[in-house]
Amino acid sequence: MAVISISTRENDALDINPPAGDQFLNVNGSDWLWAVTALFVVSFLTLYGLTLKARAGERFFHFIFIIATFVGSIAYFAMASDLGWSLVPQANSVASHGLLRQIFFAKYIYWVVSFPAAVIALGVLSGVSWASIVFNVFLSWIWVLSYLVGAYTTTNYKWGFFAFGTVAYLFLAVNTLLLGRRSAARVGVAGHYTGLTAWLNLLWLLYPIAYGISDGGNRIGVVGGFVFFGVLDLLMIPVLAFAVVFLSAKWDYSSLNIAFTQYGRVHATPGTFPEKHPVAAAPAAAPAAPAPVAAV
Repeated sequence: MAVISISTRENDALDINPPAGDQFLNVNGSDWLWAVTALFVVSFLTLYGLTLKARAGERFFHFIFIIATFVGSIAYFAMASDLGWSLVPQANSVASHGLLRQIFFAKYIYWVVSFPAAVIALGVLSGVSWASIVFNVFLSWIWVLSYLVGAYTTTNYKWGFFAFGTVAYLFLAVNTLLLGRRSAARVGVAGHYTGLTAWLNLLWLLYPIAYGISDGGNRIGVVGGFVFFGVLDLLMIPVLAFAVVFLSAKWDYSSLNIAFTQYGRVHATPGTFPEKHPVAAAPAAAPAAPAPVAAV
């Protein structure tokens, strides 16, 4: 009788791209990152598939989150492969966790895309001005880039960058929770906006904590940091993305002023989709009266 041998493929990423330092990525951590990568890829493909069912003018939120999940797939692929990192001397917890730590800049590159994606999506939903949305996008960049610079700072001055980034986060929280909700109430989506923004800000609240004990304070290892950030990243973009996309079926795109049609962007005042309403045929012209016959 033939014996069928079933073997599992081993994760050899760390053999090809070996880690370094005192705190580094191990095989278990790489396995976790491959799982996160797979979830991002599935989310990306699913969102792209959903665009095929959406109306041509109602794909705005799909496109925003397709980009975010696509970049997330690339970033987590890099990190699972033990790529996209630098070896940085640490200023804290050196005695217990070692001096040199792998700092993966790939996740910060992902955050530069994912944080603004969430900001833009909820900003457009709330109906705030484009100036407010751009302001919030720059706040998210200040937050992420300050944390990135802090992660690469080898002295306790890193906490100054941490403070700057956290202040940007606090401004962002105020803008989204208070100002955005007021605007959302005016366009009739306050309930959905409040739920989505509360979820996002709950996750945002945990990012400074995760950073402070991982890349910032060196209190937990690289793998522990990846588990913390991986869960947060999955809950922030894929979960938020599907919630927004499915709820968007109930929203009036014209009142939100994001109804993109074949004629361009439809403003709130007309509130119509021109191609959805057939143009009434012009009434037929009355036959011309016969010319009078001149008397002979």
